[in-house]
Amino acid sequence: MVKHAENIIVGVSIGDMNGIGPEVILKTFEDTRMLEACTPVIFANAKIVSFLKKSYQLTSNINGIDKIEQLIPGKLNVLNVWKEGVNLEYGTLDDNVGKYAIKSFQAATKALKENKIDVLVTAPINKYNIQSDEYKFAGHTDYLNEQLEGDALMFMIHEDIKVGLITDHVPLNEVNQHITKELIEKKIKTINQTLISDFRINKPRIAVLGINPHCGDNGVIGNEDNTIVKPALEHLFKKGIQVFGPFSADSFFGSGQHCKFDAVVAMYHDQGLIPFKTLSFGEGVNYTGGLNKIRTSPDHGTGYDIAGKNKASENSFREAVYSAIDIFKNRIEYNELTNNPLKVSANKN
Repeated sequence: MVKHAENIIVGVSIGDMNGIGPEVILKTFEDTRMLEACTPVIFANAKIVSFLKKSYQLTSNINGIDKIEQLIPGKLNVLNVWKEGVNLEYGTLDDNVGKYAIKSFQAATKALKENKIDVLVTAPINKYNIQSDEYKFAGHTDYLNEQLEGDALMFMIHEDIKVGLITDHVPLNEVNQHITKELIEKKIKTINQTLISDFRINKPRIAVLGINPHCGDNGVIGNEDNTIVKPALEHLFKKGIQVFGPFSADSFFGSGQHCKFDAVVAMYHDQGLIPFKTLSFGEGVNYTGGLNKIRTSPDHGTGYDIAGKNKASENSFREAVYSAIDIFKNRIEYNELTNNPLKVSANKN
């Protein structure tokens, strides 16, 4: 089936229902233009979603379904993953609510694997209350990396800036233990391919930040940038990847150097996420690149402090939906171009 806008199926996991996830989901699809851009389906429980809708004084029509085949374009569909009620208390960390967040996420991931939905957009979860004997992953990404094909990459995206990470949810005192020449090359190759296939950038220019302050100042503040990072970048450059650096992280963003590149690669979480969230103005998106399926999420957490107060902005979640749709379309176009290259006929004259 040819995918037009209205029949791109966007699966949505409900996230922590004591947080702002349901609020930003419902506010996003309250705008009827979103229902023209895709067919959404929330993996949760229709009665609970209806209750949440009323609590935020929203008016969207909800179509409760028991099978994905029952979804209706132009409606906000809710697939009943469970039937029972769940006690909610906004702003509270609750292990039981965490259990339902994972039920939603796993059901949505299964539908993604089985091609019953086209893309997945995940609402925020709390990494603490999702842990159980059945689910021992730090968050969404590690589980997706196990379930889907490819190597997951945490890639923060916005119209004006894109940031990829060499290491993501790793304690700061363990970062150097994880960073190797092989890992740097693997991640940058993934970023390069992601920019080409998912963002239609033909010859990406990629900047890489150093590990140490001032990239080690020629060994005065550490040798890792000279012994690990530079050799990796030189090898990649010889292979045809337009990668540059390492650059000193402290002045890179403030001087506007990031504007000269299609993506920036940070060595660890806060080195990349602090400038990204500062510059993306609450409209950034967390994209899991490198996999055979598409998943995005807003760049914020559960927001317990404002949960239930009708104060949460849906901007980042809306951008996550738009980004997932755009990437889906870009991948189709890329696959068509690369799988069916034009054959040049021989000149018979």
